[in-house]
Amino acid sequence: MATVAGIVTGASSDGTESSGRVADVLLQFLGGAPSLGVSAIARELGLSKAVVHRIMRSLVDRGLLQVDPETRAYGLGPAAVALGARALRDAKLRPTALPELRELQKLTGETTTVSVRVPEGRVYLDQVVSEKEIRMTVELGRRYPLHAGSSGRAIMAFLPPSEQEVLLAGDLEPLTPDTIIDAGTLRSVLRTVRATGIAESGGERQLGAASLAAPIFDLDGRPIGALSVCGPLSRITDDLRAHFAPLVTRSADTVSRALGWEGGLPE
Repeated sequence: MATVAGIVTGASSDGTESSGRVADVLLQFLGGAPSLGVSAIARELGLSKAVVHRIMRSLVDRGLLQVDPETRAYGLGPAAVALGARALRDAKLRPTALPELRELQKLTGETTTVSVRVPEGRVYLDQVVSEKEIRMTVELGRRYPLHAGSSGRAIMAFLPPSEQEVLLAGDLEPLTPDTIIDAGTLRSVLRTVRATGIAESGGERQLGAASLAAPIFDLDGRPIGALSVCGPLSRITDDLRAHFAPLVTRSADTVSRALGWEGGLPE
């Protein structure tokens, strides 16, 4: 029998399966819902409610989750918040990208962001908000799928084909009525992003928002994140997109080089 975080589960020689279940439960809280119930998580993960309940109670005991006594719904606890704050502080991508975000914001006048890839998607690490009266802001730390929006597709386009196909065969959830959810259309879009190094989006992740993003690569040329500029859809005209695109790709390339990448797009 394998024991993880005080939970005895099915037989596993090294505890990998049990550890994975605990991690999968925690990762459910990267979505937008502030709280989740046992039944919802059990359905999403294909586990029994009894197993999920034991895992979540153990996580509550360790401060990683907390439970509302009235609704019985679970949310992230103080220990998880502390871990997230520590991860944000220690993440090398964030301080490396911040000078480029500031410079890009000055050059474009719009909000600039940096995202990092996480399991089943990506999250915003930081942003430099536009000084204009009408401006876009993003929610840091919330997980978004890779198929929706420019930052996600900038990452997705440079994943190995096998990983792309797994994502394309999965649940392409529409975040707005304009989200591209047809696998064939997405394949074509991803080919264009890979060829040009720039991804564009209009109202796909958030209605009324437009963005352009470029991938950020690690030492081995793997896409680990994306840098973007975003603003109101009504303001980001075709002419502005053409003007912003080389600025975004240049800033992303600068960040990639600072992380050890040789520069340019991987072959």
